[in-house]
Amino acid sequence: MKLLRLAVWVGALGLGACSVFRHTPVAPPPVVQTPPPVPQLPKPQATHRFEVDPGNDILGYVQKTTIGKEDTLPDIARRFDVGYEEMLWANPGVDPWLPGVGREVVVPTQFILPAAPHEGVVVNVAAMRIFYYPPHKKGEPQIVFTHPIGIGRVGWRTPEGSTKIVSRQKDPVWVVPKSVRDEHAEDGEKLPAQVPAGPDNPLGQYMFRLGWPSYLIHGTNKPYGVGMRSSHGCMRLYPEDIAVFFDLIPIGTKVTVVNQPYVFGWRDGTLYLQAYSVMEDDSRDWSKNRKRLLANLLNPKLQKKIAGYDKEIDWQRVGDLAHAPRAVPVPVTGGLGGIDDVIGKSSLVENTLPAGSNWDGQSGLLVDEKTFKDLVGGRAEAPPTSQTQAAVH
Repeated sequence: MKLLRLAVWVGALGLGACSVFRHTPVAPPPVVQTPPPVPQLPKPQATHRFEVDPGNDILGYVQKTTIGKEDTLPDIARRFDVGYEEMLWANPGVDPWLPGVGREVVVPTQFILPAAPHEGVVVNVAAMRIFYYPPHKKGEPQIVFTHPIGIGRVGWRTPEGSTKIVSRQKDPVWVVPKSVRDEHAEDGEKLPAQVPAGPDNPLGQYMFRLGWPSYLIHGTNKPYGVGMRSSHGCMRLYPEDIAVFFDLIPIGTKVTVVNQPYVFGWRDGTLYLQAYSVMEDDSRDWSKNRKRLLANLLNPKLQKKIAGYDKEIDWQRVGDLAHAPRAVPVPVTGGLGGIDDVIGKSSLVENTLPAGSNWDGQSGLLVDEKTFKDLVGGRAEAPPTSQTQAAVH
């Protein structure tokens, strides 16, 4: 009996001991959700030098990038070597000065070659873009360089036709026309008869003189005017682009200037249209004779080829692009998607200076909105004189 009571007592003690020394369950650590890695965007490549495929009229590719904290559209334009108006055409409704941090914007770095001989310098004033085809030997690929330009404002149109480069000069002096000095004197501002080379010279550091008296291709001390109608007829480039052209383009090079707001070109059997705005002082009546005028823009070979595809061309899309130009090549045959499809399939790239750019990303930075408007919208200066450098800028 005593043994039984002892066994019961020991068992009870054991149960109590288990309850006293039992471990309290510990909650497992919370699961930390690791955010997915941010995809690494491709770095942009410079889009100003191309090999021309004989069966392809289209160069480059459309890009998109994301607006940074302090970016404006002019900043993106300079960084990617496109013009101010090109950025506005490609991004309708976007405030150029407050585009919005994080917004994706289109960078129109794909180009249809103008309908003009692939020889020397070719300028399409409607696109505000210059193309240079260096001489090449038979059997070698044709190379083309392209950059945005500023052209003559309304009332000071850049002339069209053919001429040639007759001379070039580094650090040119600007001879200020007397009429300009008189105009400024009326406002109590005295201008010198000459502006020496330096940061205040509107011709920039490099200048080509053309066979047309008083018209030049030159740099600028106001890079924000590139890609818009900002001169008195001269063609101005970003400082970094004219510096490369100065060493690249020889004296005697042919210069052809065309006015083609609608540029057609083929790629892989599909016809594309790249539409720009018709200039305000273009005397052609595009509203009534668009189809005939479009045909007139084409070289004979392209006219004949398009004539055979007339029934396949989406003329409704052609009309829509003409009314709302986006400066981006869009297919108009083959039943392919339109502008939204082209932009949707374009490459999203880092908002950084493209590899191979002529610019260093630092020198000659753009100005703020107020300074931009004050300077670009300022008083027009006098017309060109018979002295080439008294010209224009």
